[in-house]
Amino acid sequence: QVQLVESGGGLVQPGGSLRLSCAASGFTFSSYLMSWYRQAPGKERELIASISSQGATINYADSVKGRFTISRDNAKSTVYLQMNSLKPEDTAVYYCNAYRTLFLSKSSNYWGQGTQVTVSS
Repeated sequence: QVQLVESGGGLVQPGGSLRLSCAASGFTFSSYLMSWYRQAPGKERELIASISSQGATINYADSVKGRFTISRDNAKSTVYLQMNSLKPEDTAVYYCNAYRTLFLSKSSNYWGQGTQVTVSS
């Protein structure tokens, strides 16, 4: 079965760092676009970073650009999010997503269960 398992969340002070990991199984990881989303209480889920199947193309939301780095290790079927210079407004549940577009308008889309990141003094 398809599985995405996030880890690495926790409590950190403003200005601190965390590294999130998302371990994938049950599908061909190297064929999928991988993304990190986050959702704060009372807000919609937002896309914060994406990386193409071979890591050639990376995109970030303006809110995290210059502070966060997305990467992937296809040999380990794992995608990472390095978060530096953390701010209280980064507090949210962070979700891993796998996406693949197929021919004839078909697609695959998978989600992890999320990991909590809290930035507070």
